[in-house]
Amino acid sequence: MSYKWFLLVLLGLLTAFGPFVTDMYVPSLPSMVGYFHTNLTMVQLGLTTSMLGLALGQLLFGPLSDKAGRKRPLLAAMVLFTISTVCIIFAPNIETFCVLRFFQGVGGAGGIVISRSVATDTFDGRELLKMLAIIGAINGIAPIAAPVAGGAIVDSVGWRGIFVVLLFVGIFLTLGSAYMHESLAVERRKKESLIKTFGLFGTVVKNREFMGYVLQQAAAQAILFGNIASSSFIVQDHYGYSAMAYSLAFAVNGVCIGGGAALSARFRKPQNCIKGSCTGMLVLSVAEAAVLMAGASFWVYEGVLCALLFFMGLTFTASTTLALESEREQAGTGSAVLGAVGFMCGGLVSPLVGLGNIMHSTGITFVVGAVLSSIFAWVAITSNRKNKKAN
Repeated sequence: MSYKWFLLVLLGLLTAFGPFVTDMYVPSLPSMVGYFHTNLTMVQLGLTTSMLGLALGQLLFGPLSDKAGRKRPLLAAMVLFTISTVCIIFAPNIETFCVLRFFQGVGGAGGIVISRSVATDTFDGRELLKMLAIIGAINGIAPIAAPVAGGAIVDSVGWRGIFVVLLFVGIFLTLGSAYMHESLAVERRKKESLIKTFGLFGTVVKNREFMGYVLQQAAAQAILFGNIASSSFIVQDHYGYSAMAYSLAFAVNGVCIGGGAALSARFRKPQNCIKGSCTGMLVLSVAEAAVLMAGASFWVYEGVLCALLFFMGLTFTASTTLALESEREQAGTGSAVLGAVGFMCGGLVSPLVGLGNIMHSTGITFVVGAVLSSIFAWVAITSNRKNKKAN
């Protein structure tokens, strides 16, 4: 296997750490309540702490990789992930489990943020777009496979089996990271002190074009997290389908997101992809809100949702490409901001769909996300044109 394909597989798996750490764990929640003699809220806290680790870890490893190169921080992140996973397997109580989940999330975040930086170091322009599109398609499989695999493991060997699988994933990625070539040459690394390197966050967030794409993607992710938070209640409680039927619908939705991510490479200009995806999200979010508020049939709801998620997947690769292209000199820090803002947005949006009538609140969340995504896309693209004229 050529190094390019090895790198593609490695980066694809590293960017999938989010679903590995979060979605795979969800089926084990009920069994862990009895095992630790606790309540569901405490067990769910393990999900919250892992999400916090995934967000904050990116803010740590992003600037660190701009200072020290990509390989050593990535190895450190993978070792942290692996050691914390071993400790989780032998956690004596739920409090220890939750703390260890935070550190597991921090380690996984290092893989997510540095993988994007490695792609930015190694490729540019249309080649970067293609690389991120393929990685996005691989990444689209993870949210489908993770909960299904987690459920099968819990049924057969119990909740610890999930973390044994994650342990092997961590070992495999640690070995892969050791084999990976350093992508950031010494002369391109930040020469400032580590404290000043972290100060690059101020420089990055002042980049109007970069932040436009970051916020555009985060607003689009509001649709994703809104759907994740509400879909099980809508499909099972409102439409009356079983958990298995919901899992199948969730899988189909994941395929649509991955398909959109893969198709984004067909666009000659990422900006055109952004414009098309924002238009599609805007039209389809309004349509889906009308479907939810009118109480239309499940098949109408699912059909419009699939189309909406396809356009949402379409925007992710293009906005990531354009954001990182606009902050190539601080790719690690920029990648950290891009990832952390997305996870923070998910944490804010998820509880909102539970306010009032979930059908109405979900539809409103979709529309607001699509409108904001279009506004931020306009800001970013306008800033890009102004920068070109200035140069």
